[in-house]
Amino acid sequence: MKGRFAPSPSGRMHLGNLFSFLLAWLSARHAGGSLVLRIEDLDPVRCQPAYAWQLMEDLEWLGLTWDEGGETPSSWQSNRGHLYAAAFDKLRLAGLTYPCFCSRIQRLNEAPHIHEISPSCPCAALTEEEIAGKMAEKVPSFRVKVPHETISFVDGLQGEYAQDLWTECGDFPIKRADGAWAYQLAVVVDDAAMGVTEVVRGRDLLSSTPRQLWLYRALGLPAPAFYHVPLLLAPDGRRLAKRDADLDMGALRRRYAPEELLGILACLAGLQVDAAPVSAQALIPRFDWKKVPKNDIFVPKNLVS
Repeated sequence: MKGRFAPSPSGRMHLGNLFSFLLAWLSARHAGGSLVLRIEDLDPVRCQPAYAWQLMEDLEWLGLTWDEGGETPSSWQSNRGHLYAAAFDKLRLAGLTYPCFCSRIQRLNEAPHIHEISPSCPCAALTEEEIAGKMAEKVPSFRVKVPHETISFVDGLQGEYAQDLWTECGDFPIKRADGAWAYQLAVVVDDAAMGVTEVVRGRDLLSSTPRQLWLYRALGLPAPAFYHVPLLLAPDGRRLAKRDADLDMGALRRRYAPEELLGILACLAGLQVDAAPVSAQALIPRFDWKKVPKNDIFVPKNLVS
């Protein structure tokens, strides 16, 4: 069994990021498995190496270690483009990709009309001659053609989930016009290449899983098991984000010792009845997916204010 944590270094980690990582860490350790720390720095504008090094230091401060990746250069997505290019070529040769010349705003504006007829981008109907003409004027992004098919799976926490790729997803991007690889392709390639057998992440990514499962199949890669955990919500109901400095690791470390912060997270995860301080190692025998809530969790004011 091999789990993973794959943060994007676009800011300081917050309580919600830690919640997901703790559950991934406990699931792997409880099963006697290993854990990969992958740095998902696909976006060269938003992601900064300084944030990656800081998040690793924050995890070590909490006693949440990993077995592979982290500071290893090959575990940073910015160094793995050759693997994504190979997967892209495989999809292209299978006739599953096409260039898209629409801007993001155009795509959003056209979406309601497109879905009355087909969820595919209008660029899917371009002839080779039209594509050649457009390529002389603009660098395209690339999309994959999804089939008329419902993809279903059983999530380890959320239960059965199904999505009609054609009507609920549509053709989705796998490479941006600026050359950056899309998240959906990169995570599939990386999880398979790294031997990941269990993915624990926020339930906001549940709807991404069917298209990823389709990509696993299209690329002939083994798919992992999935556990989509609840999101942590601030007392006012907003989803925690890296812009919420009052709940990021900088503020949390100034207020709490590692065991105190882990106690808060363990309580929110249903692993103990209160927020009593606890070490990461002490939580391993207590871990059970049956204890973890399925729905999003409000963080009590007295725990973070």
